[in-house]
Amino acid sequence: MPAEAPEPGGPRPDLLAALTRISRLGSALTRGRLVERAVEETGLGRDRAAVGVLVALRTAGKPLRIGEIADRMQVVGPHITRQVQALEKRDLAHRIPDPHDARARLIEPTAAGAEAADRYLAFLLGWFTDALAEWPRQDRDDLVRLLSRFADDVTTRLAALGDGEE
Repeated sequence: MPAEAPEPGGPRPDLLAALTRISRLGSALTRGRLVERAVEETGLGRDRAAVGVLVALRTAGKPLRIGEIADRMQVVGPHITRQVQALEKRDLAHRIPDPHDARARLIEPTAAGAEAADRYLAFLLGWFTDALAEWPRQDRDDLVRLLSRFADDVTTRLAALGDGEE
């Protein structure tokens, strides 16, 4: 059965179907028990924001400035400042001098913070590995390639609109 042609100026049925699935997937991931269980695996209680900062630091692979963490998490700097202060009190992150700017400080996870982030990532990656276990290798590779490209393109277009700052 051939694909239904969109009306001129109307929504493309294939893109509309994809948008619906993306919305459902986003809701399932952010509101469902998966992320909640992954946060519980960290041993940090239910502090999703703190875990988000630790994961941003861990996946960066290097210390970051507050603004860089905020950009990666798509939130405002003052929110990250509060989270970092709370993480410092719990000995999960600390500030170090920026070697390129003596006035600035970088944030890095402590060993305990890195371990918590690693537990979170291991849980999620294990879950997704299981979810895709029956997929052929080429399909998994295609998913990663296309999803990465899609995320990069959407993020770039949102940044051009000024929408990547929330």
